[in-house]
Amino acid sequence: MVAGAALVIRGVDAVFLRLPAAIVRAILVIMLVVMPSALLVGSGNDTTQVVVLVAIFAALFTLVEYSAASPSLVEFRDAPPFNRTRFSALFGMVFCLSMIFRGYDNPSRLTALLQTTGEAIGKAIDFPYSPVRLMVQMMPAGTDLALLDRIRDAAGLSYLIALFSIVWFIVLLRLHRWPRRGGAFNVWVNLPTFDPTAGGDVVLRLQRDGRINILLGFVLPFLAPAVVKLVAVFAAPINLDNPHTLIWTVAAWAFLPASILMRGVALTRVADMIQMQRERLRNRATAAALAGY
Repeated sequence: MVAGAALVIRGVDAVFLRLPAAIVRAILVIMLVVMPSALLVGSGNDTTQVVVLVAIFAALFTLVEYSAASPSLVEFRDAPPFNRTRFSALFGMVFCLSMIFRGYDNPSRLTALLQTTGEAIGKAIDFPYSPVRLMVQMMPAGTDLALLDRIRDAAGLSYLIALFSIVWFIVLLRLHRWPRRGGAFNVWVNLPTFDPTAGGDVVLRLQRDGRINILLGFVLPFLAPAVVKLVAVFAAPINLDNPHTLIWTVAAWAFLPASILMRGVALTRVADMIQMQRERLRNRATAAALAGY
């Protein structure tokens, strides 16, 4: 009984130790959600109400996931900087796009710089069969040329941020020996959606899931505009005249493939770590057996 009570007290203490960091993350999530409405001029009351509601739910979800003893959906919670890199990439995309569209109504040096950068990157990446070209071509015929230019500039800048986040995560992975970084790595806490008892070898399943995620991350930027174009043929075409819709659509188009690809790299890394641990244990067992003779 005493040992059980001690474990409960220790678990409660751990929750309270994680609570301040969880609150900070929840605040950052609120800032991310409300950023376009705060930066853009002329956001309507209906838009503001929806944004506030989404921000509250996102903050509560983040608070629960990062303060609980074991998360239910968030992967690699205790293996930084995986989630930090992904959040920073999304935050950078939304901020840059919001500032670009803010510059059309309230120009400044920063908005002009981001607009010029987005235009240069968009033109550089806008070649046949590129993700940016496909993103522009998914718009219905007769779309205003100014809107197409804005979509191209936003897509180019977002895609560059996504590529940089992938490269940065791979660099950190190599430099800091992620995910262990000198400490223990709990597979069950960091991979709550992965069931190690579902059948089959854990390493093979992680490697398979990692390869699928990497492949999907490469293909999704090319596939998503085609799917949207196909849906527009049988349903209503997508309307990106609203800056809020355009910001979140382009950010999701660039962020989701990058996030999936980083997850594939992370799963592959975890599989390699487990495989190396097995080999070390096997070598120790072999050495102990030989020493016994």
